[in-house]
Amino acid sequence: MIFEEKKVILKNGIEAVLKTPETKDAEMLLNCIKTSCGETPFLMRDAEDKNDMTVEDEAKWIRNKRESKNELVIACYIDGVVVGSCDITFFNDGKTHHRAGIGIAIIKKYWNIGIGSAMFKELMKAAEEHKGTEIVDLEMIEGNNRAKALYEKFGFQIKSVKPNFFKLKDGTYQNLVYMQKYL
Repeated sequence: MIFEEKKVILKNGIEAVLKTPETKDAEMLLNCIKTSCGETPFLMRDAEDKNDMTVEDEAKWIRNKRESKNELVIACYIDGVVVGSCDITFFNDGKTHHRAGIGIAIIKKYWNIGIGSAMFKELMKAAEEHKGTEIVDLEMIEGNNRAKALYEKFGFQIKSVKPNFFKLKDGTYQNLVYMQKYL
């Protein structure tokens, strides 16, 4: 799926562009994901988990998402550079065709200026327009209060917690929080 370019003014007055990335943006998108994964313990992967990803792999991933009828990726560009991205996957299997799942990552330097809200607004609009979608769900790591506030702002509610779901390199555990929104 493709999200056509949309300009938004962020809280700090800067103009950002939201759009589905193109294959020529693969290196920027990969750098954004690696950077954001390395800046916070609240994403599902560590930066090292992306070390085996090549720009060619990322370009193929972008191409597949652009051609998909059930997946939408939106990247946020500031001054032509990818600073965040989000995605929604519409499940099309028999018993899960009424659901969609979402994810988001933003480079820390660009937190708290409205990028998350701008991207989430577009994801939720896509969910509402997608025929048959009744429930949107997401998973987050417990303690990520900024993300939780964003999700709750858009009507998501906690439905369950899976204790000790992640184990960090220092031996500590993190709980996985499952949230849903009914459309």
